[in-house]
Amino acid sequence: MTSATISLKDAGGVVDAALARGREIDCAPLTVAVLDAGGHLVVLKREDRSGILRPDIAVGKAWGALGMRLPSRNLATRAEERPQFFTALAAASGGRLVPVPGGVLIRQDGEVLGAVGITGDTSDNDEDCAVHGVRAVGLDPDTASTEPH
Repeated sequence: MTSATISLKDAGGVVDAALARGREIDCAPLTVAVLDAGGHLVVLKREDRSGILRPDIAVGKAWGALGMRLPSRNLATRAEERPQFFTALAAASGGRLVPVPGGVLIRQDGEVLGAVGITGDTSDNDEDCAVHGVRAVGLDPDTASTEPH
């Protein structure tokens, strides 16, 4: 196990680049959260007119990806395939896990440094902005992991 984690500088860069991408592709107001490898919030920004539940959703997408070591797109697929398991996960996590695309693991040299969660537009656009943000700071976005859980 490594102690590698995303820096405040990189987390801020991910958020700012993701929000810029959202404006570029004309997304609805977004909320972006970056968590470190331990699941702690590093940076969260909520655009004007982004809904009041959006911070919880953004954190939940990132937290679920970290907790299961799978991007939230994979979690969404697995939730459809195994709803009873995800009902149990929801209970075990106190409802903190949001298995919907838009939660992307942040990697460097294969190591998980953290995760970004974005909400506010379609799940595909949320994920697009997350990927853009991670790449903008020179890190690797993981959106479709094939890791076992």
